Amino acid sequence: MQTNNHQIKDYSAELDKKYGSIGTREREQFEEEAWDFYSGQILQNARREAKMTQAELAARTKTTKSYISKIENGVIIPSVGAFYRIISALGMRVEVVKPIY
Repeated sequence: MQTNNHQIKDYSAELDKKYGSIGTREREQFEEEAWDFYSGQILQNARREAKMTQAELAARTKTTKSYISKIENGVIIPSVGAFYRIISALGMRVEVVKPIY
């Protein structure tokens, strides 16, 4: 695993160099992929905390182990319905709230 040895002080500048400025196609694609991976990691952590295997989660959500793996690795994004089934199977819920200003 490559690390930066804490040499990077401005991550935005590094991302600008590698993927272009905010709003460019390359930067938007990078950020979308990063969010996909991050979302998958959240689900993976929740599954592990629930002490559930990918196969068990797949059975509970009527999907496949491969599908769960692809979600956890950020390869695919589940549909909204599949996402809610996964969340429910993990004993979690999604709450949409209106912010108070």
